[in-house]
Amino acid sequence: MTEREQMFKTRFTETFGIEHPIVQGGMQWVGRAELVAAVANAGALGCITALTQPTPEDLVKEIERCRELTDKPFGVNLTILPSITPPPYAEYAQAIVEGGVKIVETAGNNPTEFLKIFKPAGVKVIHKATTVRHALKAESIGVDAVSVDGLDCAGHPGEDDVTNLVLIPAAADKMSIPIIASGGIGDARGLVAALALGADAVNMGTRFMCTVESPIHDNIKQHIVQADERQTQHIFRSFRNTARVARNAISEQVVEIEKNGGQFEDVKDLVSGARGKTVYEKGDPDAGIWTAGLVQGLIHDVPTCQELVERMITEAEAIITERLSGLLATPVAG
Repeated sequence: MTEREQMFKTRFTETFGIEHPIVQGGMQWVGRAELVAAVANAGALGCITALTQPTPEDLVKEIERCRELTDKPFGVNLTILPSITPPPYAEYAQAIVEGGVKIVETAGNNPTEFLKIFKPAGVKVIHKATTVRHALKAESIGVDAVSVDGLDCAGHPGEDDVTNLVLIPAAADKMSIPIIASGGIGDARGLVAALALGADAVNMGTRFMCTVESPIHDNIKQHIVQADERQTQHIFRSFRNTARVARNAISEQVVEIEKNGGQFEDVKDLVSGARGKTVYEKGDPDAGIWTAGLVQGLIHDVPTCQELVERMITEAEAIITERLSGLLATPVAG
């Protein structure tokens, strides 16, 4: 890799040994080896979603499959959430270590107990946070970077409703470890904006769903291409577990039930993970709940991961060196 090829050098690229400051974070049912390897081969950081694999043993096999497809670094996402019958999180964590993965993205609950597994094995940890206070807490317990998710993101944006235009610089003002901006980013403009706000990299989910290598039905990819920024919806607001999902017949039902005072028991069958998985497998966007971000409004094609990353980096460089520098009344001396 030459300096000219890299183009952007940030605390993220330096800390994690990744060529470009772009991350494909964990996505349930989507973060599989073929997508992750394609992202890695494009010079970005791809993450396998651990809990997409039914057992820790299956995760080990998926890590091996990914390693057969790329010789570049990749990570694994481990989302830790409360559950009546929780998955064997510690076993998944151990599978990550045994698989030789050196980058982990944690999300959900405080990952302190898992750092005791990852850190002795030399694993660097990125933790996802939706508030500055949670980002600072993650820094204090020893994570290596924080992915800060603003209101625009797909999935769980927290309950504070702060957009990245404020959230990222607010975090950057108080933190000393690398910050990854997540939510509403799908092209070079978002990358440059995030860097200007103080981030060291960007995380993209919905944009990477809409690539050739993404292991979901093409109908869903085309649905995203046709959708605009209004075609998402918040569910679970009344339960204080807000999630941004694609607006469809099921999400409309869920929101209506919530408005009428319904409880989780009243919607649990509608929002089951099995139904969401069917969306990606069968290609019916109304078959269940599935996550998508506001960035749908900026997605107009289905490129390969290589094409997407190259385009973002090349256009970002042009925005900085041509458009932004051209706005200066007195050009910067070369």
